Amino acid sequence: MIENEGFSCYLFWGVYSATQAERVRVRPVEENPPKKDLELVERLSEARKAIVGELRKVIVGQEAVIEELLIALFCRGHCLLVGVPGLAKTLMVSSLARILDLEFRRIQFTPDLMPSDITGTEVIQEDPATRERHFRFIPGPVFAQILLADEINRTSPKTQSALLQGMQEWQVTVAGRTHSLPEPFFVLATQNPIEQEGTYPLPEAQLDRFLFQVHVDYPDEREEQRIVSETTGEKSLSLRKVLDARQILGLQEVVRRVPASEEAVGQAVRWVRLTRPTDGGVPDFIAKWVAWGGGPRASQALILGAKARAILHGRYAVSEEDLRALAAPVLRHRLIPSFQAEAEGIRTDKIVEKLLSY
Repeated sequence: MIENEGFSCYLFWGVYSATQAERVRVRPVEENPPKKDLELVERLSEARKAIVGELRKVIVGQEAVIEELLIALFCRGHCLLVGVPGLAKTLMVSSLARILDLEFRRIQFTPDLMPSDITGTEVIQEDPATRERHFRFIPGPVFAQILLADEINRTSPKTQSALLQGMQEWQVTVAGRTHSLPEPFFVLATQNPIEQEGTYPLPEAQLDRFLFQVHVDYPDEREEQRIVSETTGEKSLSLRKVLDARQILGLQEVVRRVPASEEAVGQAVRWVRLTRPTDGGVPDFIAKWVAWGGGPRASQALILGAKARAILHGRYAVSEEDLRALAAPVLRHRLIPSFQAEAEGIRTDKIVEKLLSY
């Protein structure tokens, strides 16, 4: 049984200044959670271990990446995966779809890709009996439960924007008609951080639609040796299905019911507000290194992600550890560095790290 009373942590509280921050103890949530929810939390915690165990059959390392993908999925959010080619991003996403028994489709974004290539199009069809003609909608690859948008920055902004309505509203409009997307609907877009010639950087409005920006880094030497050994032999693997669409939708509802204390919400909001150089009382390094900070959607993503992380780890309340663990993937793509930061080679991850220790 998950003990709600065992939850305790510390959060910053009060008015921030450059010299001090008053600390207070976060109170455990007093309301007794429903027994059914606690059972679902235990089930999700066990499912997480099973999912990770299955993924480890084909993916070596990348524990943090896998956890952030699962958190985004149960938050009904989307992820932007950034990493050089050859790090098994596509294999990870397709394997996750098989384990969760979800329909998977992949779109390779290219400069000549059109919006209708993603959303679908209407064609004229003739009834052979009556000779009457009518329009028939042919769904595009966006009508999937897990959609991999590979190298999304290789196509034009017009085509990139074809995903916006689906990511935000779980529906697309074609020729004046609105079509609902299957649920759960999970978009994972990839970007190559090198070879930027001929690419179209995602606009801030679309970047903000991604719950997390996940960095996929090189494996260490031991992990790379395992990768080479396991992928160049005769070993064949089969992945076991752990959850299905109906169960995932139910667990997504549980995430929304996880309590977050006023102090936890206040902490998330304060961190995000401190990234805005136009607000008064921000740290000097924010005023120097940040041109634009995160908006309210960043605060929402931080709390919602913390709720999902809590129950994935078998807890029914948000802790400071959850907020800190997700600050970087939530904020790194929502902060726009200033010219001075770019000139000094300051990355947004460093800004977030400094913010958390402020």
